[in-house]
Amino acid sequence: MQISTKPAAFLLALLSLIQAPVPALAQLSAAERLSEDDAVRLALENNLGIQVARIAPQIQALSVAEAQTGFTPTFSTQFENGSNDTPSNSFLSGAQGDKTTNSQFTNTVGISQLLQWGGSYSIGWDAARSTTNSIFTNFSPQLSSSLSLNYTQPLLRNRTIDAVRQQVAISEINRDISDIDLEGTLAGTVRSVRNAYWELVYTRASLTVQRQSLALAQESLRNTQARVEIGTMAPIDIVEAEAEVATREEAVIIAEAAIETAEDTLRALIYDPESPDFWTREIVAEEAPPAMPQTVDVDGAVNRAVTQRTDLRRARRALDSSGVSISYLSNQTLPDVSASVNYGLQGLGGTQFVRGDGFPGPIISKNTRGFGSVFGDLFSNTYSNWTLSLNISYPLGTSQQEAGLARERLQRAQAETQIRNDELRIATEVRSVGRQVRTNQRRVETTGTARELAERRLEAEERKFAAGTSTSFFVFQAQRDLAQAQANELRAILDYNRSVVDFETIQEAPLGGN
Repeated sequence: MQISTKPAAFLLALLSLIQAPVPALAQLSAAERLSEDDAVRLALENNLGIQVARIAPQIQALSVAEAQTGFTPTFSTQFENGSNDTPSNSFLSGAQGDKTTNSQFTNTVGISQLLQWGGSYSIGWDAARSTTNSIFTNFSPQLSSSLSLNYTQPLLRNRTIDAVRQQVAISEINRDISDIDLEGTLAGTVRSVRNAYWELVYTRASLTVQRQSLALAQESLRNTQARVEIGTMAPIDIVEAEAEVATREEAVIIAEAAIETAEDTLRALIYDPESPDFWTREIVAEEAPPAMPQTVDVDGAVNRAVTQRTDLRRARRALDSSGVSISYLSNQTLPDVSASVNYGLQGLGGTQFVRGDGFPGPIISKNTRGFGSVFGDLFSNTYSNWTLSLNISYPLGTSQQEAGLARERLQRAQAETQIRNDELRIATEVRSVGRQVRTNQRRVETTGTARELAERRLEAEERKFAAGTSTSFFVFQAQRDLAQAQANELRAILDYNRSVVDFETIQEAPLGGN
């Protein structure tokens, strides 16, 4: 379908009239000339909705980092000092007096970590120094130290996935979803900006049309007054002309208010509200709405929307999240089987008493073993112990995880069906918007023809009126018809551009967003 270039020429002529700021407003504020691309660029920089949406991926990135802290090693240490006095109630208490006194200072250091393949380890080292007045001890003060190593590996449950890995995977999916939501916000905001831009162009062009119509009515009023003065028309005709002028003045006032409303809508989308001239800056469009035809590939648009629409991509990533939950819950229904390995080392030192014969025997000499000797016991593997264990547990009857798994599978099936329903709905929406583009293309052509015919009719009525074969009523009617035809053409071109914007946007994001 070919669209006549005459409507575009009509708009360009109107644009030349509306480029200058409205005189009443120009005295109050500076005017800024913007193209459509300029408006989009400013919105990407200043729009508050976009700024809010850009924070969401940062928040989700922190959620991922928070979930990954489950794999962070944990370091622990403890210092303890204490003393215990026990009254002697038997000669076997070993006290050299009426009480037994034991004092001890201990230091414990440990590190543990959950590994990304499900295993976990812990390493612990402790050192202690103790003293006692008991005669049965061989060391006082006594120095001791031990080193323990433990590794546990799940063999079934928690081997491929556990609560921490589930949370990490889900948080990464949520981060991707926040990126998709940001794309949807950007696409929706750009659509809103472009539509608001063309709405402002339309309101300014509409004001020009209304002012032209008012000028025609005022010219008719002057002609009528002149004819009444020379007696070729009745004075009552002046009343009709004055009424027509008043009606068109009202239309001009309404059109001026529409410009202010359109400017407020656009400035709220593209400007920083903190700027001092936010409410006073006048916006002047640099271009008229294009009315050239475009090829509409509906089938290609449907295919692109089904694969690229942000709402569908979001739903599919949410489905991935459900898959992670199903994997986790399915794993949790397995028996809890884990293997553990423990290995320990010990060392002993201090002041050792060498006793003679008898019980407990007199102290005949002393040997001193410092901490170096104690550490030597540890690293020489002199006193070692190890344990290898296999732990198995399984719930009897239906477990909580099995019930949760059944529920999650039903929810996933429901989500898959919903996605198929959304694909059908989106295909219908894209086809509908594509039809709107083609319909509005034809409207642009027919309204342009109607406007041309209205212009010719007005010329004919004016010639007939000058020749005395018509009345002012028919002239005014022709003027009103021309103004309406011009407004209809402007609205058709605006609707065409809005439908083109919608057709481009609906392939990327829902139209119900921004």
